Amino acid sequence: MKRSMLVLAACLFAAPLAAIAQGSYPLKPVRVILGFPPGAAADIVTRVVAAKLGEDLKQSFVVENRPGASSNIAAEFVVRSAPDGYTLLMGTIANTINASLYKKLPFDFARDLAPIATIASVPNLLVVHPSLPARSVKELIAIAKAHPGEILFGSSGNGTSPHLSGVLFNSMAQVKMVHVPYKGSPQAVTDLVAGRVQVMFAPASTALPFVKDGKLRALAASSARRAAIAPDVPTVSEAGLTGFETSIWFALFAPEATPREVIERLNAASVQAVNDSEVKRKLAAQGIDTLGGTVAQTAALVRSELAKWAKVVRESGATLD
Repeated sequence: MKRSMLVLAACLFAAPLAAIAQGSYPLKPVRVILGFPPGAAADIVTRVVAAKLGEDLKQSFVVENRPGASSNIAAEFVVRSAPDGYTLLMGTIANTINASLYKKLPFDFARDLAPIATIASVPNLLVVHPSLPARSVKELIAIAKAHPGEILFGSSGNGTSPHLSGVLFNSMAQVKMVHVPYKGSPQAVTDLVAGRVQVMFAPASTALPFVKDGKLRALAASSARRAAIAPDVPTVSEAGLTGFETSIWFALFAPEATPREVIERLNAASVQAVNDSEVKRKLAAQGIDTLGGTVAQTAALVRSELAKWAKVVRESGATLD
């Protein structure tokens, strides 16, 4: 009797592994966890891509919003989930910033999560109020150097990508613009349009309508390549600050011990999804650029971002408990 039970248990354990080896994963619905509320860029990206993954892999990919602590709550939930490929995280730039920004985290983002694929990015635009005479990145740097501590740059909050993009700009350009944090990008852009702050790295989709109306002036895109939504706007690197690059990126992750076969299958499906013309169209309409890439390329992005933001966080002096 005992031997029979052991044989049965071994068969039950072996079945999922055999299924994975045969490429039949997934055998049940997959949960994709994200740390931001419905309607946020992360939510839009996740839902569009999850729908395509479900269509291609013939299984439901269910999106769950677990907002809080700048995606730390969602990340911890996935870290503590079974490493079987059925609970994934839509990680963002916030996770690599949090690794240095938060004094104590109950997990190690680099160690405890396995990268699957880069999915998409939302470029920030470096925008200024028309009262500031700068019409290029070089002119902004010259004005900031001539008036240290007098130019105010807004952001969506301490430790956010727009905030640390400004800190990185200060560092690389050797200028001193003063940070003014807000509770979100819409509030910051509202004050920028009103002239209460003069500069901001704002999400392209948020800033562009004001640029088109002449209420703001776009100097550059913060991304490595020009934003698809604003192809005539040069990158900061092109415009004179060589090597500057910050984008709000999104990538899929799984618990660290997830089988390699599952990771590779999800990578292939993710790359196929983000290259789909309809997925591209839906995301481009929201100012979101699709990416893609191998597991190794995604891992390299994470390592690079962790190192970059650790340095920027140190220089900013920002910390959170």
